Amino acid sequence: MPALAPPVADERSALREYLAYHQSAYFAVAYGLTDEQARSTPAASALSIGGLVKHVTGMQRSWMGRVAAAPELPPKDPRPFDEIAKDFGDQHVMRPDETLDGLLRAYEEENAKSLRLVETADLDTQVPVPQDIPWFPKNQKAWSVRWVILHVINELARHAGHADIIRETIDGATMYELLAGLEGWQVEGWVTPWKKGGQKGAGG
Repeated sequence: MPALAPPVADERSALREYLAYHQSAYFAVAYGLTDEQARSTPAASALSIGGLVKHVTGMQRSWMGRVAAAPELPPKDPRPFDEIAKDFGDQHVMRPDETLDGLLRAYEEENAKSLRLVETADLDTQVPVPQDIPWFPKNQKAWSVRWVILHVINELARHAGHADIIRETIDGATMYELLAGLEGWQVEGWVTPWKKGGQKGAGG
């Protein structure tokens, strides 16, 4: 993951590169953590690194699934609303039977699907707003594919900020240190356990 998104040539390349850039933050913020650390909730929030990885995986699946189905609605979930809401809540929690590696692999697969859609979808296609979900606006009939992609980028960026705070609370690691570790480099002047050649950070 680079520290900055690469230059862009047009709207579509900007959407793709910024989506990929914010997707990559979660691999850095999770770098070197054990499952126990990834499951921990050391900050004021009830969120964990693993829970955030799991949430942004589900978030992309849901929103980009709407893009894939546009201009139609995706197939309706036949489950009762209470069950759907419970599943949504579970998306924010790393369960004892889940591993960070497994969550990151699922996230990576979802990232690839999202990027393919950004590369191919008509940005002006209308994405219907579901009228049976309480938190969606009732006065809005559709979003554009463009709007949905920007919303996904916004969600990824917002939750990456949450993840930064949680990670620093766990072991003091900050994003530039983690980037260096993920890429395998030691940066002069930093006190960091992430060094070229492979030693990982806390719990690594």
